[in-house]
Amino acid sequence: MAEKQTLQKPLATRLVHEHLAPYKLRFAQACCFMLLTALSTAALPFLLQPVFDDVFTTNDPSLLFIFCSAVLAAFVIKGFASYGETVTMTRIGQSIISDIQNRVFRHLMSLDLDYFHKRNSGELLSRFTNDITLMRNSVANTVVGIGRDSFTLIFLVGVMFYRDWFLACLSFFIFPAAFLPIIRIGKRMRKVTFNAQEEIARFTKQLTQIFQGIRVIKAYSTEDYEANRAKNQIEKIYKLVVKTARVRSLGHPIIESMGGVAIISVIAYGGWQVMHHSRTTGEFISFIGALILAYEPLKRLSNLNANLQEGLAAADRVFEIIDAQSTIHPPLQSKNSAKKSGCIEYKNVHFAYGPQKKALLGIDFKAESGQCIALVGASGSGKSTVINLIPRFYDVNQGSIIIDGIDARDWDLKDLRKQIALVSQEIALFDLSVFENITYGCLEFSTEDVYDAAKAAAAHEFIEKLPQGYDTIVGENGVSLSGGQRQRLAIARAMLKKSPILLLDEATSALDTDSERHIQSALKKLMTGRTTIMVAHRLSTVIDADQIYVLSEGRIIESGSHQELLQLGKHYAHLWSRQAQGLDS
Repeated sequence: MAEKQTLQKPLATRLVHEHLAPYKLRFAQACCFMLLTALSTAALPFLLQPVFDDVFTTNDPSLLFIFCSAVLAAFVIKGFASYGETVTMTRIGQSIISDIQNRVFRHLMSLDLDYFHKRNSGELLSRFTNDITLMRNSVANTVVGIGRDSFTLIFLVGVMFYRDWFLACLSFFIFPAAFLPIIRIGKRMRKVTFNAQEEIARFTKQLTQIFQGIRVIKAYSTEDYEANRAKNQIEKIYKLVVKTARVRSLGHPIIESMGGVAIISVIAYGGWQVMHHSRTTGEFISFIGALILAYEPLKRLSNLNANLQEGLAAADRVFEIIDAQSTIHPPLQSKNSAKKSGCIEYKNVHFAYGPQKKALLGIDFKAESGQCIALVGASGSGKSTVINLIPRFYDVNQGSIIIDGIDARDWDLKDLRKQIALVSQEIALFDLSVFENITYGCLEFSTEDVYDAAKAAAAHEFIEKLPQGYDTIVGENGVSLSGGQRQRLAIARAMLKKSPILLLDEATSALDTDSERHIQSALKKLMTGRTTIMVAHRLSTVIDADQIYVLSEGRIIESGSHQELLQLGKHYAHLWSRQAQGLDS
């Protein structure tokens, strides 16, 4: 925590340099409004002295009219200036937060898969919503308040010193003493807010997991268990929020008490002077008016410190995302192949997810253009890792992957991924229409192309029977569709992409035998003319592959066609025998 507090010190400066600087002209405009607001506020107590000392003593109606008009003008100017600076500063504050949101989201999209695999989606969601909302409130209040209240306080203090420098010094000898505990309160506020946001993030993570696993919760009757878990987390958040409110409010009794002492001191000393005719009533009333008016912006500024600390605690968590670095770097000078035929070659590829998680140990194979290569083996043997390295979801630790004669790391990343279509067991459908899900990520297509892709994927018939056909919203993760229907939409999406390389990562493993039979015919059409790397658990799906590689503990231990491997009578033949007998399906 101490390290985090140290890192937070330049956050305010960073926010100003990186996000406030683009709005400096608009900020200058807001400062003009603030100056007008401050001047008109300071004019009110300033005008009290001539009203009491001149107007009321001379009994001149014309002077009364002049000063009443001046006071009215001050109020009108203050009203319009306050409106102008509030609208302008609110716009600046909200623009800053919108910029940060866009920056965070764009940066998240640029990070590699490893970043997302190491973090829970609920935690990221909390940072993107709860933390940025807290920043939004903090920036809106702080940016508006600091400018307006600082200028107002400066001009009112100027009036006080103009009227009586001794009384002004007496007043402001007391107030600074209040700021020492307020600074300490601010530090506590940042720490408590940070802890509260951490607990809210944990709760968001917990809710995400519960909603995603609701079927299991219902099946195992763990509703009460999850309700108690949620209750405990809510109780933690409740205590931290109450503590936050308590720490935030500590400044009020300090400022109120110090303010009371200052005002009583001024009234006692200034009243004594008026009674002994060493000061006019108007001067004293003018000074007291400025002091009372200065009390409110001073109190608001003390509260702004708490708001600022809340915002900085949230900003620390948000900038953690912004500062995260991707491990997948674009090449300094990209090389794009002109032929783009889909030829893939693995040369002595080693890869590990971490020091203790070695996944591939010297993988060598070549897939010629249009060939179908199948990867089989036990869970954890490295099959999916081979797939994930081709589109550079991860980079190899040693060796190289050559695609159309060029190292994958030398390709332009977007151009490389345009050459690849992926269909996996984890079907990603969005809460969009069927049409939008099929065309997702495809920039050039016609309606006829979409229909052709759906027909080739054996999806057109069931789509036509949906309530709104291709315009039917499929729900989150395609919840309104069956597993086979979702898979066929994923195949249609890959068909429409028309990429020379096709990656199939256990595309039919979650389907029943009947659904798999329908999907297999669609997959055969999809594989035609494409270089296909297929990961499969059911060996019946790979018998037509040009070459089958058997993996075990990150190494290729056997290779050949289906018949060749059966004749070899080793690992593959044993797996085939077990699946044929229904012992391993």
